[in-house]
Amino acid sequence: MLDPYVPLVLMFVLATAFSAVSVLVAPLIGPRRYNRAKLDSYECGIEPSPQPIVGGGRTPVAYYLTAMLFILFDIEMVFLYPFAVTADALGLFGLVEIALFIATVGFAYAYVWRRGGLDWN
Repeated sequence: MLDPYVPLVLMFVLATAFSAVSVLVAPLIGPRRYNRAKLDSYECGIEPSPQPIVGGGRTPVAYYLTAMLFILFDIEMVFLYPFAVTADALGLFGLVEIALFIATVGFAYAYVWRRGGLDWN
């Protein structure tokens, strides 16, 4: 009865075992050269302040805008790929639907571009 699920369960068990072994073995076999630079947080090329900043400092809004735009257009690809795989089976209905989807995403892209969301300065 559960025979079709055995490969799936086996894959999850192997993935969990591999990740657990990787996390547990890495400190044992990895290099042990510690210095202050490796222990500091990554600041995207910005020199860290000599005094600690209470609350962790402020992150510019441009980082969040970039992340949101990436997610928006990445999700678009998630929807376009299955259409490309099954385009023949969907026929004219699928073509009309994907054209409407691309038009909607194109409108969103033009809106973001017009509002200056793609200016990286």
